[in-house]
Amino acid sequence: MEIALLTDVGQKRTNNQDYVNHFVNRAGRTMILLADGMGGHRAGNIASEMAVTDLGVAWVDTQIDTVNEVREWFAHYLELENQKIHQMGKDEAYKGMGTTLEAVAIIGNQAIYAHIGDSRIGLIRGENYRQLTSDHSLVNALLKAGQLTPEEAEIHPQKNIITQSIGQKDEIQPDFGMVSLELGDYLLLNSDGLTNMISGSDIYDIVTSDISLADKAATLIRFANNAGGLDNITVALVHMNEEEVE
Repeated sequence: MEIALLTDVGQKRTNNQDYVNHFVNRAGRTMILLADGMGGHRAGNIASEMAVTDLGVAWVDTQIDTVNEVREWFAHYLELENQKIHQMGKDEAYKGMGTTLEAVAIIGNQAIYAHIGDSRIGLIRGENYRQLTSDHSLVNALLKAGQLTPEEAEIHPQKNIITQSIGQKDEIQPDFGMVSLELGDYLLLNSDGLTNMISGSDIYDIVTSDISLADKAATLIRFANNAGGLDNITVALVHMNEEEVE
């Protein structure tokens, strides 16, 4: 398994509120965490870095080696982090702080994921790029209810309003999922700064091109910047190669 992580401030923002990292626990199992923070100038980048780092540190200290243990760990630790960031957000300096979160644990050839907000996880396999997550956003809720067309959703002025985040007052309700990975598969975790700027077909073409994984991550970010780079852009690419598939 090969991993490439990259984040960029984009063309319009003065600070980067995205954060990404990966961690390995005592059983040798990898977790990748990506967060897109929100709130005041400082609050957003603190929320995203805190969520990724706190959860990463907690993961490193486990011996988790089964899918069911991952699910239980997610259910417990994501809510703990939600409450921690919510409490901090009561301080005037961190008012309104919160963050999206994508978390993927890889156990053998199984990827178990948790999703909150409008960052995304996708799978590139064969001829297809498939989004595994569904945005927790106002616009996506209207789209699902049939009140907006996909074309209207693309240009909706409230596109950035999310309906769930780490740091909210109410208990979070993450989406959990699992996918069996095959030889040659790519997993892509990204903030909305990528998918708001470039199409799924561009993503597919870049990820399946004949360049290194690090160059693929850099090319995804370059394309998003060339399209306007209106937001911070963060990607985590995972490639399943022979040695890792069990």
